[in-house]
Amino acid sequence: MKAFTKMNKDELLTLKKSLEQRYQEFKALDLKLDMSRGKPCGEQLDLSMSILDMKECTIDNIECRNYGGLEGLPSIRRLFAQLLEVDENNVIIGGTSSLTLMYDYIAQAMLFGICGNKPWSKLEKVKFLCPVPGYDRHFAFCEHFGIEMINVPMTDNGPNIKVINELIKDDSVKGMFCVPKYSNPQGITYSDETVKALAALNPAAKDFRIIYDNAYCVHDLDKQGDKLLNIFDELPKNNNEDLVIMVASTSKITFAGSGVSCIIASGNNLDDIKKRLKIQSISQDKMNQLRHFKFFENVENIKAHMQKQAVILKPKFDCVINYLNNELANKEIASWYVPHGGYFISLDIMPGCAKRVGQLCEEAGVVLTTIGATFPYGKDPQDSNIRIAPSYPPIDELSKAANLLCICVQIAAIEKLLNLKNNLISIVFFTNYYYLSFF
Repeated sequence: MKAFTKMNKDELLTLKKSLEQRYQEFKALDLKLDMSRGKPCGEQLDLSMSILDMKECTIDNIECRNYGGLEGLPSIRRLFAQLLEVDENNVIIGGTSSLTLMYDYIAQAMLFGICGNKPWSKLEKVKFLCPVPGYDRHFAFCEHFGIEMINVPMTDNGPNIKVINELIKDDSVKGMFCVPKYSNPQGITYSDETVKALAALNPAAKDFRIIYDNAYCVHDLDKQGDKLLNIFDELPKNNNEDLVIMVASTSKITFAGSGVSCIIASGNNLDDIKKRLKIQSISQDKMNQLRHFKFFENVENIKAHMQKQAVILKPKFDCVINYLNNELANKEIASWYVPHGGYFISLDIMPGCAKRVGQLCEEAGVVLTTIGATFPYGKDPQDSNIRIAPSYPPIDELSKAANLLCICVQIAAIEKLLNLKNNLISIVFFTNYYYLSFF
């Protein structure tokens, strides 16, 4: 089929009628399908059920049922360090969610400042850089704390470094969020050049921090996966050891609601964080840490576990990509990035059409991620980005949802093109009328 933009009005109307018939057939099915969040499905969660069989209570000569061990069990700290290729002394274990670690870190910066710098709440303006499209929860943190967000466009290699270097000349810019491997939602892994450039940043603000949300560090869809350069190897080369705060967790490795998280940072940053932790908590859940360590024991077992997850996830990603290729390719109305891992597929459609697609899908029984959520304040300036979350639905439901989504994208594109053509006809008519009247 030729590109929609090359079709005349009659061709578009004929195609629209055919697509609307397909759309009505889906509506008649009374679907109730959800592709709004990147949740693990039941089969993925089942892979970790034996973690609950553990009966031990002691490890590293530590009684895990009792108080103490603020930094986490040495064994689980060591395991995270090996997985993320950092020094175990730079690892602190958190609770079930890395989101909580990020929230607490921002709260600490607001209330008490970072490493002796002035608390952000006492500053006239605090700004954060936000790669877009990006993760809605990062944006929610900033909005919650009243931090102004500045869009930084993503490229195929990661966030635009040239734009970042200009923006960090402003000392009110205090940080940025990153998902460096399989970015949310595009699935882009930062190139070596981008990681090196981030590690070499020279911000005007001494308390500028990159919140490095390494949520998908082992979430490959195939055995090769993408390779992410270790930013902690690059920071010392630029005397920038304090620049990065990394978080990670097992939330999409074992149980999404009952995992183990960690925060990784320089000694200076960790000393600063521990001042708060000593007041905030006596210890995290060491029994859960013990369960996770005994379940995995080493990095090789983690990777083998994630290969089992990939067997479940990859057919779902392939299902969506196949529908995009079959229904939308070469029509000049959509583009997408094929990720090698992570949890999302990012679909960019004709500007001004995303909300309409969301509406059409919802009316036919398919819930997408809220349109605009992948941008700060929920405002996609182009109204064109749609985040697809293939992980949770069964593949038969996912197939229906992906098919319907592609139909809705085409209908919305045709509606826009017809509107543009009608407007053009009106302009031509008005211009000719004005020209004849003048003479």
